[in-house]
Amino acid sequence: MMFFPFILAVVALLLSVLYKPFEFNTDALLEQTVSPPRVLLLTAHPDDECFFFAPTILALRRSSLSPEIFSLCLSSGNADGIGEQRKGELVRSLDILGVEKDNRWIIEHPQLQDNITQQWDAEIIAQVLRPFVIEHHITSVLTFDIKGISLHPNHFSLPLGVSYLIKSLSSSSHISVPRLFSLVTVPVLPKYAGLPSAILARLGIVSQTFLAFEPTVDSLPVFISGISDYLTTARAILAHDSQMVWFRYLYMTFSRYMWVNEWVEFKS
Repeated sequence: MMFFPFILAVVALLLSVLYKPFEFNTDALLEQTVSPPRVLLLTAHPDDECFFFAPTILALRRSSLSPEIFSLCLSSGNADGIGEQRKGELVRSLDILGVEKDNRWIIEHPQLQDNITQQWDAEIIAQVLRPFVIEHHITSVLTFDIKGISLHPNHFSLPLGVSYLIKSLSSSSHISVPRLFSLVTVPVLPKYAGLPSAILARLGIVSQTFLAFEPTVDSLPVFISGISDYLTTARAILAHDSQMVWFRYLYMTFSRYMWVNEWVEFKS
């Protein structure tokens, strides 16, 4: 019984730490010379938006810079022949995450099909992406890094495609060129540390604050979800009925990406 007050205090401390979301240097993702900043989330398949990027989407919706958020998914996830169903699931997920209906698109391209063994061609990705970036004056593109979180070749094709586009746009003096940010792939152990990863990420940022650390342009932007954000992410995942096999529930329980997103600017 003597340990009960201590355990209760620890639980109360953890809940207080996790109750509210926490962000660090997040405005680095946003082009502050444009109002509002216009951010495009580029994904490969329906469910990428909630399995990997939800902490960022939810945090950007709260940003004082009020960025406009767009979503472009480059396939319907039709590997198992249920692409139409998955399109509807993506619609419901983005509704939950708060991306406006006029700001979201799903692409069907014969050379950009859901395939776990195929890397997509960077030039084709750039061709598909170009009109969306130009028409909507996108200032930042957010996507996977070259490890793709899960090493899925469709995932790690995306930053290479955006980089290809940026190089082509750079030759046009009359077109603004967006910045490209990639979601950091962490090693396997921290990837599946779940809730402790959120606590450790917060403690790391707080320790930097106590040391009077000032974020620089090279500091990693970090988004850490609170309990409410976690529950919203879980609801968005559950909207993907076709994907809810047993290991998805393990993912929801143990994945760091349910709680923490860290970003780095992709330099080609």
